[in-house]
Amino acid sequence: MSQLKRILAIMMAGIMLIGITACGEPSDEASSTVGETYETKDALTENTKEEAAVTEEEVDQYIILTDEDGNPYDLGGMEIIIADWWSSGEEEEAVSAYDEAHQEYLDWIQKTYHFTIKQQAITSWGDVPEDFVNYATTGGEENYIFTLYQGSALTSALMSGLMYDLSTLDCLDFSEDKWETVVTNLMTIGDATYGMRGILHEATAGIYFNKRLLEESGIDPDSIYELQANNEWTWDKFEELCQQVQKDTDNDGVIDQNAMTNFTSTLYPAAVFSNGGEFIGKDENGYYNALESDATLEALNWALDMIDKYEMIYPEDAEWDYTYTAFANGEAVFTCAESYKAGEWSDMEDDFGFVCFPMGPLMDHYVNYAHDNVYVIPSCYDEDKAWKLAFVYNLYTDPVPGYEDSETWKSGYYQSFRDTESVDETLAIMVNSGVPMNEKAINGIDMGSDLFWSISKDNTPAQKAESIRNTWQSYIDQTNSQ
Repeated sequence: MSQLKRILAIMMAGIMLIGITACGEPSDEASSTVGETYETKDALTENTKEEAAVTEEEVDQYIILTDEDGNPYDLGGMEIIIADWWSSGEEEEAVSAYDEAHQEYLDWIQKTYHFTIKQQAITSWGDVPEDFVNYATTGGEENYIFTLYQGSALTSALMSGLMYDLSTLDCLDFSEDKWETVVTNLMTIGDATYGMRGILHEATAGIYFNKRLLEESGIDPDSIYELQANNEWTWDKFEELCQQVQKDTDNDGVIDQNAMTNFTSTLYPAAVFSNGGEFIGKDENGYYNALESDATLEALNWALDMIDKYEMIYPEDAEWDYTYTAFANGEAVFTCAESYKAGEWSDMEDDFGFVCFPMGPLMDHYVNYAHDNVYVIPSCYDEDKAWKLAFVYNLYTDPVPGYEDSETWKSGYYQSFRDTESVDETLAIMVNSGVPMNEKAINGIDMGSDLFWSISKDNTPAQKAESIRNTWQSYIDQTNSQ
């Protein structure tokens, strides 16, 4: 398919050039009105001949995929649903040239290959795992491509043989750039691949900052973007800023302007992965415990120290998610949160920015953890049906002809963030730098109760890791044996 895409790009460029040339030419009637010279007429005649020649050879902007008999693949009118828990199933109104081109492309593939497709909620978020298992076990007449979120239920379903082995379907090539490799690797066991994602990784945890509070502390908010761009946005730089912004303005011994407010279940994993650590690793032998690795323990100890020094003290009656309210109210300068939170701060009075989580001392690039949704075909379907569903999903997620190198994914983010740097610089890094959270694949592990909510200066990460070592190993062994 990559070769086809290169051909499409060349064809689209030619077609666009033809359109521009045609629009730029006056008609013969208009030319005679202004009394053009014979040289102009000759030039017009030659241009018209060249255009006609190109038009005769011109083919459609889309490439038709054909079967062994040379006919377009015919899916027999299949009604295909990408099943999730949030989509309406209705076609959204086009608001841009890309939206129009995308819908034209979808209309074309459905007409050409004789099928229909839509994304539609068939369940709720909480019922997804059970509903998929029930369907994949009993079967049905529907044509579903299921959307599943990462977690132990996903792994259990995979290990139970409820997902079709996509590597056996020759219409898919997971070496293509469009496939999210973190998902492909997560869903691959040996030579078999059971899940896919043909769209970009969704950016997760980074650092939000309050621009007004930074400026009042003598810090130019744009300087943080400069640090990020220069690959100098590190733990040390972050702490320097925390030291500078945290203040006891009335000298009463109580901090009045806090440096940080964080949800620790977001901060801890962000810190660990930013240092090249992980909680659970995966290699050719399966999953293994990485909690006691140097990179992971260093990150957890650093995060604990930062909380001890710079985290705001919450009111006794505060809600569990008060950290987000505190940031929105301007009670702290920084917070570690995921990219989607920007959309929940539309009413925030102060402007905010967003950068990647700073690099730990063992890293030379930025990363963010990935827990992207996975798309699977239930194993209850026969080979013919599975092939057709995979064929359609591949087409459905292909770049729109003419927009192969576009950055249309940014449009939705622009509506949530307050500056373009958050999207053009930060998210542009993050969508290409996801790393897997293998702990989500291990049934029995609960990162909150097992680790995040119990580590402290008195119960260090190393002590906690030792205390749960055997328990975690039993969970890992059970997963690896399935």
